[in-house]
Amino acid sequence: MPTAPTPGAPYAFPPLSVDGLDAPLFSLLDRAAAEHPKRTAILFHNARISYAKLLRLAETGAAALRRAGLEKGDRVAIMLPNTPQAIVTYFAVLKAGGVCVMVNPLYMDFELRHQLADSGAKMLVVLDLLWARHRALLHEAALSRIFVTRISDGLRFPLNLLYHLKMRREGKRPPLWVDNRTVFAWRTLFAGKARYSAPDMDPAADLAALQYTGGTTGQAKGAMLTHQNLMANVRQCRTVLREVGISAEVFLGLLPYFHVYGLTVCVNFAVACAATMVPIARFIPAQTIKIIAKTRPTIFPGAPAIYAALLRQPEAATATLGSIRYCVSGSAPMPGELYERFTAMTGAKILEGYGLTEASPITHVNPLEALRKPGSIGLPFPGTEARVVDMETGTMELAPGEQGELAIRGPQVMAGYWNRPRDTAMTLRDGWLLTGDVVIRDDEGYYFILDRKKDLILCGGFNVYPREIEEVLMHHPAVREACAVGVTHPTRGEAVKVYVVPEEGQNPQKAEMLAYLRERLAGYKVPKYVEFRSELPKTVVGKLLRRVLRDECGGEGGAKDRG
Repeated sequence: MPTAPTPGAPYAFPPLSVDGLDAPLFSLLDRAAAEHPKRTAILFHNARISYAKLLRLAETGAAALRRAGLEKGDRVAIMLPNTPQAIVTYFAVLKAGGVCVMVNPLYMDFELRHQLADSGAKMLVVLDLLWARHRALLHEAALSRIFVTRISDGLRFPLNLLYHLKMRREGKRPPLWVDNRTVFAWRTLFAGKARYSAPDMDPAADLAALQYTGGTTGQAKGAMLTHQNLMANVRQCRTVLREVGISAEVFLGLLPYFHVYGLTVCVNFAVACAATMVPIARFIPAQTIKIIAKTRPTIFPGAPAIYAALLRQPEAATATLGSIRYCVSGSAPMPGELYERFTAMTGAKILEGYGLTEASPITHVNPLEALRKPGSIGLPFPGTEARVVDMETGTMELAPGEQGELAIRGPQVMAGYWNRPRDTAMTLRDGWLLTGDVVIRDDEGYYFILDRKKDLILCGGFNVYPREIEEVLMHHPAVREACAVGVTHPTRGEAVKVYVVPEEGQNPQKAEMLAYLRERLAGYKVPKYVEFRSELPKTVVGKLLRRVLRDECGGEGGAKDRG
């Protein structure tokens, strides 16, 4: 049992053990299957997959991928919702020596085209509904193999049959268009008898994943995460959550696996604990409450927007939610009222943290054994160094109470940005990752975020980058200038508001702007508010004063459409 900190002394996490950091990430699955072969690894509606079967599927799939031409270091794009297929494919690619490129299933052609081209993905695993939507683009992409799966591939009879009938009745069941030359059914990966042999791996150098994150320029960058980076973050999670049992926990998979937060906490950490994973393909609050009552998860990684949405459901008051022992909350600060209400309803301990894609992702967390400080991101993870540096050079460390940029150094920090040496050099300085977040540190070592240097907007747990929206808008013939800002939203944390300056003689309408953006951006990036102006505030040298527009909104009351 953890011991209470000495009164008056700053809290410190236990040191990080380096044992196992020299092993490839897929060794987590090897160990779980060897020690707990019959333990249920995946529970998806009426289907169960044991750890022994998950390992067998991963190795069979890895052998098939190699036979199809995948070589060590080749990238495989995985464009799937949270399903058994996503977990199986992830470990199959790792065991083949490939690099996973996790793709948001909500992406439109505009976003998908860039990620496939930038990563140089050789193969793609995709859901049939998404394959139908992006078929023209994917035929143009430089992909040697496309493997198409259906939700029903992760179900057992009779649910798989009922799913087909439901989709057919709703007119949503597209053909697979399998040609057995480039496009194959996902199931064919597991039909062969080829023997698997593990590749020679260097965990410190070999990439496990390219995780894409937007930038202030709106250009998505691939963070190169090695096997050791991701393994280290798992070990750090294990060090902090020491009371989490082995072969005893059930992890609720609401966080998207394509996001590194969901991938690390809901998959990698779960497998390290030989836990049961419960993937949820789509977050529907009322349905999720029923799933919780039925599957009785003990670990619930999420975000404040998710917890708040569940509390708003009438069913929550009478539902059986007491199985939840721990919640791991990230992506946005948790309001005190929400913290109190959710802990009162579930009895769970909530672990609030902070992270970023470039750090696999977790770097800070509020310790369970010490005083919770509202508004704080907590203390550095075990084995992680953090400091506050000046925002001009990023080299001078500042004293407690001074505002500066958060810098991080640790085994979970990325190797760099894929094919972007200049961006890498600007972000990584002598092993220190400059996060772009403005923070202060108090006398007890707790960190508090004051602002987002990169003007990141957090919409319901998703990262939205203003420049990306602005660049799309600027391609509209009726738009001369555009600026996107985040405004307070009662349920999503933040929503996007755009300010548009029309071209002279043009009179664009809100509906026209939103329709244009919906065709080019994922739904969560589409603005909620649109305001038309004759000009935007700028400095004397022409730099856009985004903060002025954000301050004008003045919270929810100012977040309105005007035109």
